[in-house]
Amino acid sequence: MSAPRAETTTDRAYRRYQSKRRAFWNRLASRQMRPPSSRYYHQRLAEIYRFLVPPGSHVIELGSGSGDLLAAVSPKRGLGVDFAGEAVSQAADNHPELEFLDADVHELELDEQFDVIILSDLVNDVWDVETTLENLKQLCTPETRIIVNSFNRLWQAPIALSRLLGLTAPVLKQNWLSRQDLHNLMRIADLEPISTFGEILWPVRTPLIDTLFNKFLVKLWPFSLLALTTFIVARPSPTAAQTSPREMTVSVIVPARNEAGHIEAILERTPKMGERTELIFVEGNSTDDTYQVIERAVTERADPDIRLYRQPGKGKGDAVRFGYQQATGEVLMILDADMTVAPEDLPRFYQAIHERKGEFINGVRLVYPMEDEAMQFLNYLGNKFFGMVFSWLLRQPVKDTLCGTKVLTRSSYDVIAANRSYFGDFDPFGDFDLLFGAAKSNLKILDLPIRYREREYGSTNIDRWRHGMVLLRMAAFAIRRLKLV
Repeated sequence: MSAPRAETTTDRAYRRYQSKRRAFWNRLASRQMRPPSSRYYHQRLAEIYRFLVPPGSHVIELGSGSGDLLAAVSPKRGLGVDFAGEAVSQAADNHPELEFLDADVHELELDEQFDVIILSDLVNDVWDVETTLENLKQLCTPETRIIVNSFNRLWQAPIALSRLLGLTAPVLKQNWLSRQDLHNLMRIADLEPISTFGEILWPVRTPLIDTLFNKFLVKLWPFSLLALTTFIVARPSPTAAQTSPREMTVSVIVPARNEAGHIEAILERTPKMGERTELIFVEGNSTDDTYQVIERAVTERADPDIRLYRQPGKGKGDAVRFGYQQATGEVLMILDADMTVAPEDLPRFYQAIHERKGEFINGVRLVYPMEDEAMQFLNYLGNKFFGMVFSWLLRQPVKDTLCGTKVLTRSSYDVIAANRSYFGDFDPFGDFDLLFGAAKSNLKILDLPIRYREREYGSTNIDRWRHGMVLLRMAAFAIRRLKLV
């Protein structure tokens, strides 16, 4: 039996640090010290977390304090962890529907995984941020989202002054971490940041002013750099996630309207991927013989993995959603029937989703040079512009919103579909229903460049000006539903 490790100087410093903080937070909890001026800040945090956390999730909050934030996100299973026993006791009394645990986050040992892990204003206060983040891995599945918010170091002097004046609750010496500091610490702990954004410019309840600053101005550069609190949404990195090495089944959805001349090439050139690949055609009210051409090809091949359906509604978005309903694969792919994206590119999308490089793989036409007639110059400029707009809206880089090739897993799509009521039926293209849903669900969006080709048959269904106006309406819609929260 090995001898117990001798306590080091660092160990003793850590114990003193924790003891002093435990006594401090217990004292605050027993006195219920929360100045009225800080109530609005915590209410605003709760609003933001309600947007980020799907209701009915399994949620753990580390540094849960009063438990009010955990209760605000309406978890199906909610566990709060705090090392201030007085706060834990009060939280349990105030929120009997939740569970609270008196424990130190540096030494946490739990045999349970959660959908969402919240660290709200915790990394400012802990002894060792790296150890705290490392300890999250035991609580994660590959799909777990970690949400951290911490004070912006630009506010260090104003906050110190407000505490000196008694306007906000007193605290002990804090860790003032930049966004880059937090990103680095997350990567060291095998966590991958998905999106980073600032919130709250005006932390005091002031009619009209707080709405102007906190729902509008803070979303815009350079005001966003001055936000009081920085939010980071992260996930376990693919190298740390416990993923299965087995191959996955694939469903390729092909919405087809007036594309009779491309059907044979799609059947010949679509590669087999994963464990099994099924090809699902959804014919959408064509004026040529697209349906008959597909029907003959399906009959001739007699392959159960090639199926044809008539679209029940109208628009590509409806066709894609209907195709997803018929699909049996674990990976869902969209391949436009115009063949401007080569079917031979699909294995690269499969590889990216299988290796969890991203959870929503978005094709990008705007990186490699295009064939001469693939996209008109004004359309190219419009796509560039909307790529910048939607990257800002979605808080993740999305260079090309209208490339038809998009890939995600069935489980990710089910999350999007379950929360579709938040947006409603708004999208005739189908691209934005998926992109907005992926962003709202905090999925990791990955742009994958492809070479964009001329169509060989028929003409495009895109009308530059009419659909440009639709894109502007999509942007305005996203501002209301994704930004002005």
